[in-house]
Amino acid sequence: MPDTEENQRAFPQSSEQKPGLGFPLARLCGLVSLASGAVLGHAVAACQGKGSGEQSLLLADLLPLLDSGDILLADALLATWWIMVDAQAAGVDVIMPQHGRRITDFAQGRLLGGKDHVVAWPRPKCPRWMSIEQWQCYPAALNIREFEVDGRTLVTTLLDPDQASPRELDDLYALRWSIEVDWRTIKATLAMDVLRCLSPEMVKKEIAVYLLAYNLVRWAMASAAKLADLLPRSLGFTGAKRVLLAFAEELRHSGKRRLSAMFAITLGAIAAMKLSLRPGRIEPRAKKRRPKPLPLLTVPRQQARENIIAIRHARGLS
Repeated sequence: MPDTEENQRAFPQSSEQKPGLGFPLARLCGLVSLASGAVLGHAVAACQGKGSGEQSLLLADLLPLLDSGDILLADALLATWWIMVDAQAAGVDVIMPQHGRRITDFAQGRLLGGKDHVVAWPRPKCPRWMSIEQWQCYPAALNIREFEVDGRTLVTTLLDPDQASPRELDDLYALRWSIEVDWRTIKATLAMDVLRCLSPEMVKKEIAVYLLAYNLVRWAMASAAKLADLLPRSLGFTGAKRVLLAFAEELRHSGKRRLSAMFAITLGAIAAMKLSLRPGRIEPRAKKRRPKPLPLLTVPRQQARENIIAIRHARGLS
């Protein structure tokens, strides 16, 4: 976001950057529907400081938005005892990769199959941010199912092997990649990776408006998918956005009688934006287009301007 004093106080730049050379950074965490791609809730925080981590934002702001019976898919960073037990207490099941610091020993616990067992995770020591009374309200242990598929260990609170096999759970977790694509869409297709507001309050409003626009496109896609008897995920967001922009003026200026017909035509055009099936698609995290070979700014911009002027004066240039 813009490098203003207000933004820097609320969203400090990276500590590895010198003053005047970085930009304020915000951490955005969101709860995204796997079925439709809509953002169900979000939280904004600085990238450093107490309560700004992904685990804290999930527990405080996003987990309460889930309903009993929901299944939460998240990455390994969030596979902690506290998140697991709070989710289970709310009637929410989770599927996540095993946290890198946790050792999985399939010789322990209740064996369900090859590299598939239920094991008790003991309650961790009372953290500094929690009172003893709160800590004692938590159970002494939590039963968690750990299983391995194709070399990847996943953990879940879905303990019944008759309800879901390891392969089915792994296939479900693999769908989480759609959420990663959704975030890329929000940042790249909607150009939200660089914000423009000059104060923290306006920055939060700017993010909220971006997500509102994103959800409106998702709503149009879900409406089109329902009419065409398709899954919302089978339609492309970029194509739907282009259709809405193309029909925007017609929709805006249509009278009451014509509006319903124009909206039906718009939804029909969105329903035609079907994605091709690309199971197991793999793409390198690299760019083909080369950036312009400009050096990095190593001093504040105003000082760089003054240095250029000084060099010009020294050379007798205007």
